[in-house]
Amino acid sequence: MIANGVTDLKIERIEQISTKKGDEGFSSDYSGKRYGKEEELFEVLGTNDELSCQLGICFHQSRDESLKEIQRHLERVNSMIATDSEHKNYQKLNLISTKEIEWLEAQEKKALDECDLGSGFTLPGSETSLTGAEYDMARSIARRAERCFFRYLRTTNRNDLGLCGKYLNRLSDYLFVKAKSLK
Repeated sequence: MIANGVTDLKIERIEQISTKKGDEGFSSDYSGKRYGKEEELFEVLGTNDELSCQLGICFHQSRDESLKEIQRHLERVNSMIATDSEHKNYQKLNLISTKEIEWLEAQEKKALDECDLGSGFTLPGSETSLTGAEYDMARSIARRAERCFFRYLRTTNRNDLGLCGKYLNRLSDYLFVKAKSLK
């Protein structure tokens, strides 16, 4: 079972959600290190979570199964971000690789082959279908996720996360094409 990108974590039953450990404004990463909830780490993780939620809305609008795969990839990205690369838990993660980036590039090419983007500017969300508008919202959140991610990357010097940045960049491109292809 894969949960949060960790391949050997098994959850039988959740008995409670509230741990009360965050009541003072602190939370832990997957390595157990404590951070203030306002720190960039949680901004990145939260923005990626928001993006995944919007992709879920897009799925319900479009029934595009590739969106579920993208959500699984985002869980893996978040797992990598939330775990110190030197910690033993990092080795248990299902890391993002070039394979996922190539898959996303193929999805973008397929979407691009199926539509004509035209040469003019279009207003986001207003000149396509409701589904296209939802994809535009996802693209906008993906761009914010990229900005948060690269700000975090530059302040932490996490060299292990380079492929995550590439994935987020390709994702926003893909969502742009998808939004414009839905009429």
